[in-house]
Amino acid sequence: MSEKLWSPSKEQVRSANLTRYMDFLRENENLNFGSYDELYDWSINNREAFWASLWEFFDIIHSISYDTVLENADEMLDSIWFNGARLNFAENLLRFTDEHPALVFKSESLDRAAEILTYKELNDLVAKLANAMRELGINAGDRVAAFMPNMNEGVVAMLAGVSLGAIWSSCSPDFGFSGVMDRFGQIEPKVLFTADGYFYNGKAHDSLDKVSRIVKEITSIEKVVVVPYIDPKPDISGIPNSILFDDFLAGKDGFKFEQLPFDHPVYILYSSGTTGIPKCMVHGSGGTLLQHLKELVLHSNLKREDNIFYFTTCGWMMWNWLVSALAVGSTVLLFDGSPFYPNSETLFKLAQEQKMTHFGTSAKYVAAIEKDGLKPNEKFDLSSLKAVMSTGSPLSVENFKFVYKYFKPDLQLASISGGSDIVSCFALGNPIEPVWAGELQVRGLGMKVDVFDDAGNSIKQKQGELVCTASFPSQPVHFWNDPDKVKYKAAYFETYPGIWHHGDYAELTEHNGMIIYGRSDATLNPMGVRIGTAEIYRQVEGLDEIEDSLVVGQSWEDDIRVILFLKLRPGMELTDELVKKIKSKIRANCTPRHVPAKILPIEDIPYTISGKKVELAVKKVIADQEVLNRDALKNPEALELYKSLPELEN
Repeated sequence: MSEKLWSPSKEQVRSANLTRYMDFLRENENLNFGSYDELYDWSINNREAFWASLWEFFDIIHSISYDTVLENADEMLDSIWFNGARLNFAENLLRFTDEHPALVFKSESLDRAAEILTYKELNDLVAKLANAMRELGINAGDRVAAFMPNMNEGVVAMLAGVSLGAIWSSCSPDFGFSGVMDRFGQIEPKVLFTADGYFYNGKAHDSLDKVSRIVKEITSIEKVVVVPYIDPKPDISGIPNSILFDDFLAGKDGFKFEQLPFDHPVYILYSSGTTGIPKCMVHGSGGTLLQHLKELVLHSNLKREDNIFYFTTCGWMMWNWLVSALAVGSTVLLFDGSPFYPNSETLFKLAQEQKMTHFGTSAKYVAAIEKDGLKPNEKFDLSSLKAVMSTGSPLSVENFKFVYKYFKPDLQLASISGGSDIVSCFALGNPIEPVWAGELQVRGLGMKVDVFDDAGNSIKQKQGELVCTASFPSQPVHFWNDPDKVKYKAAYFETYPGIWHHGDYAELTEHNGMIIYGRSDATLNPMGVRIGTAEIYRQVEGLDEIEDSLVVGQSWEDDIRVILFLKLRPGMELTDELVKKIKSKIRANCTPRHVPAKILPIEDIPYTISGKKVELAVKKVIADQEVLNRDALKNPEALELYKSLPELEN
């Protein structure tokens, strides 16, 4: 049984946005709920009423209201939400026009002060940029792309393009040339926003050479807009049709938000691309807006006075999620660079300086600062923190306890899980009920999430496949260049026909929370028993000797054997004693089937650019299979370390 780590006080429950929403339902719909579970059950069994209530509760700005909330309710692939409505995504994010800080950008570059844009300044800049883009001929449905660091100008460009009905798509500047081409080459943007470079780990990295190659290959690009960042006067003469950001701004003030259907595309996001050409997932404006507001306001308890941060790049869906906090009127904190430059204190300095209330991070980051010996609350004033959110990989029980001991004992720790596929979450936080160690607090309101066994039976307190059995507004509208939805159907609806199969190995707990054990396609199957990789990582990565690890299954003698790779901390060796210690710990805390057949040292662990381990790529390498699209990896050279290892031949 898991341990209760936090419960909200009566005052925290009383003042929570979620409580205010339940009061709204009582006053307007005569609905009374005594717990989150009751509210959740109503939300999934009365989807039309639930999502319509959010439209009213969040006061969605629109020019024409909807005719119907939901059509084709029983067809997940073909459901139609809020048919007849006309709205603009950017208009809802720009509803505030005052002097309250909207964006605060901090670079890792130590000689750059934080750059602040108020809501008034943000609106003015978006208007000027939108006018410039309109004069260029950007219309609804055109693609506007960005190859940028996580900085203010990227948000301005997104809002300007989306205000015109353009579709936004972005990649972080550390993507390789092929990785960018695999993405932007498919969607053929008209305008490309970029910076002249970016900072990482104390070094300035040039982007202009790569941009020049991109523009020559993607002939649809009519204009390249360059933000000076690493150089105040960058030389852009080698880039066709290029102009500096400030020079591109039109002098006109005021502009019109294009009013568009609820499902008009707003974003194109991409699958990881580690197993083939990335899928281009097109997300609708209305569904994204409603889902993000639900998650930020109700599940994360975000308010106007809050300062929200998520460590992300423009190439990860958490950037899209974070930016939607503008619709709440909060201050959005942006950061470009390494969280460990010049040391592991960097983000906590930012939290202290900006009085951060919502700190978004990853399990890998939490584990890394613990290994580094940092105890944040002993060095920094974190009294403003109300919530810590973590995603990217499962947050272990030990990670949970570390946060409560060394961040702050009185905060909501929300381990969240979803993906670019839905540009949101299936399971996340709940500010009015307890946090249990190792568990995602709740399934998201309106999301009919379940766990199935291989036969398609619903199971609880057992491991199985995470599914969603009813449609929801933030499903992709479609995939790019997939008119008959063939790729879309193959991606989610073939394992359990008509039901969204997400590809996560999960468990519903006795508290109606969730535990995620890793990706289904990365689960191990020794002797036919499925094992989630997160179970092994939890045992291994808490050891002082281990910096990082990766576990895969290797086909061997008509079965699967478990192979564990260890990146050791500097000065450590993989001795027989350490191997015995690891195996004993795994056997004692898991099962004998979890114990690796081989434990091998390795110099590096490969990650995607968004910070996820790539077990499948390593599995392919050790099976002597080709790994495509290495540009999707942050450190593709690491794969070479796994080739032709003699220890795996016996």
